[in-house]
Amino acid sequence: MAEITISEILDDLRVADEALLKLERRYWITSEQFFELYNQGLLDDGEHAEDFSEWAGFYKLKQRREASFRKLGEKRLKELKALMRGSTIKLKPQILLRHFLTTSMYSQISGKIVSPQQI
Repeated sequence: MAEITISEILDDLRVADEALLKLERRYWITSEQFFELYNQGLLDDGEHAEDFSEWAGFYKLKQRREASFRKLGEKRLKELKALMRGSTIKLKPQILLRHFLTTSMYSQISGKIVSPQQI
């Protein structure tokens, strides 16, 4: 299975957030509150089954993508700390190539582990 890129994660989060806000405005409860009711089977979803199914799907997507984003952020933080010189971390914007290459690919390019800034 291919690793999801940061761009894909952020795009999915944007889409999910827009859909969730639309449904929160329509039903006047938060997505978290909705999902709790939904999971407990407390909603009469007769005429709103399609909305509720969509809402639950976007809520789960958001949860998964936020978890993926945290995981990538933790990995990036470890990389930054490993490259740290002195007592500060130099945080720079990442080039597009960074989103598509894994650390193992970096090492295959040069024969050694290199940072994204070195590419």
